[in-house]
Amino acid sequence: MKLAIIGTGKIVHEVLPVLKKIEGIELAAIVSTKRSIEQANELAQSFQIDFATDSLDKVLDSPEVDTVYVAVPNHLHFETAKRALLAGKHVICEKPFTLEAYELDQLISIATENQLILLEAITNQYLGNFKYIKENLGKLGEIKIVECNYSQYSSRYDAFKKGEIAPAFDATKGGGALRDLNIYNIHLMVGLFGKPKTVHYLANIEKQVDTSGILVLDYDQFKAVCIGAKDCSAEVKSTIQGNKGSLAILGPTNEIPELREILNSGNETIVQENQPQHRMYEEFLVFEEIISHHDFDKASKALEHSKIVMDVLDQAVKSMSKRS
Repeated sequence: MKLAIIGTGKIVHEVLPVLKKIEGIELAAIVSTKRSIEQANELAQSFQIDFATDSLDKVLDSPEVDTVYVAVPNHLHFETAKRALLAGKHVICEKPFTLEAYELDQLISIATENQLILLEAITNQYLGNFKYIKENLGKLGEIKIVECNYSQYSSRYDAFKKGEIAPAFDATKGGGALRDLNIYNIHLMVGLFGKPKTVHYLANIEKQVDTSGILVLDYDQFKAVCIGAKDCSAEVKSTIQGNKGSLAILGPTNEIPELREILNSGNETIVQENQPQHRMYEEFLVFEEIISHHDFDKASKALEHSKIVMDVLDQAVKSMSKRS
């Protein structure tokens, strides 16, 4: 995989050391805005990236690039991914895939027509601990209640209160707690249980953006509550409760760092099956395999998951709009 990185934000700084560890990934380019080109040059030098540029066209025209990783602000995901696909590049796009479900449908159509791989970078679906949960849900009996909580007081919240609006708090740029934090809870729920019957989102709104909120998912046989907050914090823990036991995720749902399984029999087990690597390592390991082997079946299954997530997201946003 000859990979170009589109963006120079925080997530790019996190992922670059990870990508250097994965055999089969060649860092071919990094693209920045004109304002951030100096930073891009520094990253290129630090991580032996072939070249840095402030021109997306230069990268999309380059035969030395076959895949792009879209790590720009949320509202730019769709157009950036679309341009890359139309240029004949495989695309790995950061979450949330797009702002609306119909945009993802468009990207899938372009990718399919051009026989290209399209993937969403969403860490929790590829972690060993996630796989353990999925394979061992049966131990818990009939699922009754699920509670996911990813609350993290944002380092940008105080500035936001003073009127300094960063993209993460700008509703017009896809900011807010739903798309930034609660999206991981949605991916977890869809990955484990599929599409919910109904979706309702109750949000705290400040300056037209959801700074925190509670997403209620009805699965008929059981109910789920997903909490995401950028304006307050709490113990970050999620729990799946069944009539034969419970399983707790001890930490945020983007990394699922540790599990505690307690059965009605009295057996209590601490589980850790993630690789001893950064949370993004396992997903990019899979992405490299899918793209290198042109595994369209595996990519299609991942896209079906992402489509359901985007549908839930659409319903949540519409539900929030009706109440605001």
